[in-house]
Amino acid sequence: MDLSLLQELNRALRGRKPVAVVTLTRGESATGMSVGEQCLVDPAAGAASMGPLRLPGAIAGQVLEIISGRESKALHIRTKEWEGDLFVEVHAAPSHLLIVGAGHIAVPLASMANLCEFQVTVLDDRPQYANQIRFPTADQVRAAPLVPTLQAMRNAGQLDRHTSVVLVTRGHQHDVDCLTELIGDDLAYIGMIGSKRRIRAVWELLESEYNLDRSLFNKVHAPIGLDIGGRTPAEIAVAILAEIIMVHYRGPQAAMSMRG
Repeated sequence: MDLSLLQELNRALRGRKPVAVVTLTRGESATGMSVGEQCLVDPAAGAASMGPLRLPGAIAGQVLEIISGRESKALHIRTKEWEGDLFVEVHAAPSHLLIVGAGHIAVPLASMANLCEFQVTVLDDRPQYANQIRFPTADQVRAAPLVPTLQAMRNAGQLDRHTSVVLVTRGHQHDVDCLTELIGDDLAYIGMIGSKRRIRAVWELLESEYNLDRSLFNKVHAPIGLDIGGRTPAEIAVAILAEIIMVHYRGPQAAMSMRG
């Protein structure tokens, strides 16, 4: 790989940003590019590419779509200038975990999620809880009003189908307020802590007073986490993270030893 490309790739990986290395694997371009030539496509730079391999705008646009899909792919191209194949090697940004609530469960959850290479954001409206000293491994800790911050994050494109949200706030009403704000979003996962009795009360409240369609509740994992019998904050955090990973990979909720 070209040294300048390698430096740009390392910079993107350190910044946990999505990029793709595109390699011409068959054919040649009218501009003289040959097999093995490469370029780097950074979504933050739009359809522009960096490196010896120059991609026409339409092809770069297809590469951006592949990056958004987060999976490497081969791409056949046929234009006036091009005939051949590209391989798009995607380096996806880490999945985003947003923990709403900075209490006793959030601390081990943020630490474990970091070990599992999530990009972790912690949000709470109490600065004495939401601070970098309490969450040293989190990528971002925000001490701010909950619902307005969720709205701002959505407007900034930070709540998407690669975002998992865990609601572990300090009070029932905060959970309800955040859930009603998020329940219509296309998220990878949304989970809310609480007993079965409390969750039933939330569903009844959302249906009767907020006029929400009960079918929306199927999107919410509540009570949150896999049933592993955990009791301590760390054990509950394990159960929550395990469920998020299970949902991500569409895995079965079953012990490995129970598989046929």
